Amino acid sequence: MGRPIIRGMRITVDFVLKLLGDGLDADRIVAAYPELEQEDVFQAAKYAAWLASEKTSAIR
Repeated sequence: MGRPIIRGMRITVDFVLKLLGDGLDADRIVAAYPELEQEDVFQAAKYAAWLASEKTSAIR
């Protein structure tokens, strides 16, 4: 049970999301990490949105 990664690469979804959170846009992320494609960045954001929309419950 590991962290989600981008298309079998060693780049994690959370790493891409942190780059977005630091203010980088998809073009700058792809320029810095050419093994990524813009669609990878968009899919990471969509995955995060999906996770945020899931109902959660506290375990007590």
